Amino acid sequence: MSKTWLGTLLLAASAVAYSSAGFFTRLIEVDAWTLLFWRGLLAGLFLGAMAAVQERGRFVQAFRDIGVTGLLVALFSAVATVCFLNAMRQTSVADVMVVDAAIPFITAGVAWLVIGERESVKTLLATLVALLGVAVMAGTALQEGRILGDLLALAMAVLMSTVIVLIRRKRGVNMVPAVCLSAFLCSLIVSPFANPTGVDMHEFGLLAVFGMGQFGLGLLLLALGTPLVSATRGALIGVLQTPLGTLWVWLAFSEKPAAATLAGGLIVLAAVLGDMLPLRRVGVRPAE
Repeated sequence: MSKTWLGTLLLAASAVAYSSAGFFTRLIEVDAWTLLFWRGLLAGLFLGAMAAVQERGRFVQAFRDIGVTGLLVALFSAVATVCFLNAMRQTSVADVMVVDAAIPFITAGVAWLVIGERESVKTLLATLVALLGVAVMAGTALQEGRILGDLLALAMAVLMSTVIVLIRRKRGVNMVPAVCLSAFLCSLIVSPFANPTGVDMHEFGLLAVFGMGQFGLGLLLLALGTPLVSATRGALIGVLQTPLGTLWVWLAFSEKPAAATLAGGLIVLAAVLGDMLPLRRVGVRPAE
């Protein structure tokens, strides 16, 4: 299996893990801040364990090796999470979805400016189709947004695009320690508003699965897969989490989505598969 295909599969798996967020937030009946606190803390512990397994006797050195770039990855990723949460409170979910779907376009621009990586026309067209698919899913709800929330969503998109490009730029360095720090930082940011001791054992068990299986595993696969594919293609694969998230809630809670949501989800899926399926891709100039 080529490195490109391995990276594609890892990022697709990352999107699947991330897409379960809606399922878990419906299932776990604790306040949002406490949920995010435990999600970040448990994900950080999981990622720290993964880094220890990877590096063995070089655990501390692995954190040093990430350098300034890794610290920026951790900071930008954590701040992007905070922007995302506040955007969801300040504007419509539809607006956030569409801005999130624009991440591949933003990533293409950042990748070209920072590492000189030029994406193929095919992948850019697939990105456009995916964006249109998410717009179809959002439908008329786009009219409900507010400017502050939209700006926060845009900040989230720019930060995540930069994270993808920075990981791609330092693809010779293990960035699992960086995303580990990011998870802990997310937990630290929300800690003043959380009530960590207010959960019972059943809730804690669900939080453990949520933190490690959704956030921790998603970050781990993102850190491992991003160096292996072009930045824009990696971001495009991440858009899969939008229709998949709707699917899991539908299957688990019988919340049947609207026809437009289903149609838009199929468009996104077709766009990503259309970019993934050909065995040979041309037009990408990797960074030196």
